[in-house]
Amino acid sequence: MSLDPNHRVKDLFDLTGRVAIITGGAGLLGYHHGAILAAAGASVVLLDLAGANPALRAEQLQMAHGPECLGLAADITSEHSLQEARDQILAKFGRIDILINNAANNPKVETKDGATSQAWSRLENLPLQVWNDDINVGLTGAFLCARTFGAQMVKQNSGVIVNVASDLALIAPDQRLYRKDGVPEDHQPVKPVTYSIVKTALIGLTRYLATYWTAHNIRCNSISPGGVYAGQPEEFTAKLNQLIPMGRMAHKDEYQGAILFLCSDASSYMTGTNLVVDGGRSCL
Repeated sequence: MSLDPNHRVKDLFDLTGRVAIITGGAGLLGYHHGAILAAAGASVVLLDLAGANPALRAEQLQMAHGPECLGLAADITSEHSLQEARDQILAKFGRIDILINNAANNPKVETKDGATSQAWSRLENLPLQVWNDDINVGLTGAFLCARTFGAQMVKQNSGVIVNVASDLALIAPDQRLYRKDGVPEDHQPVKPVTYSIVKTALIGLTRYLATYWTAHNIRCNSISPGGVYAGQPEEFTAKLNQLIPMGRMAHKDEYQGAILFLCSDASSYMTGTNLVVDGGRSCL
């Protein structure tokens, strides 16, 4: 093995020949996770609902970064749908090396016009169907993906799983961010309870998988990102920025370094860990 530091850096982050699956891959952060992995040489598979057009997003990814990519419409809450996706991936690439469980429901607290959404998100009013849907996508979906694609990693005797949690897996939502002047207390919009529940549970799933598959050289870590600029109302971002020691939300590409680190050999002795990337918010 070369002792040249330049080669060492390249080897640590090189993903050439590896196949990475990203759920919710056609979305804002999912696509950017895929972009950094493709730039490092991986063939990236974007899994998402048909309406998100993962095939088009994968084509864009391939044109921008080079390695062959694939976009598949899939329902991560369906074992059958995931098994079909797995078979298509193996037929095309022959292996699965990386899984990023990125998909999650994150319903808007407010309507597009900025009005409160009839306090639907408050604990007392949260529809049971919303609870079930959020748990199914964010947690059950991650479990099913880990089981379906992890089984292939077991056969290969190697693999990496990254679960995308949140700073709200570590701290409670600050509901003051969503308050509206002149709105009665029992009608104030809030961040739904399901988001915190799902993201916290993903850290538990990470620890379980990290110890469960160590004999098969499968590492599992999670990342807890903070908020990212995505066209939120200025009033909201101004409030949130005051809670972040770095004084701002993240830009959409600022999680790429952490994602590449967790998916590459640079983190080869790291498993069962939650990497916090939140501008310092959760350390207060």
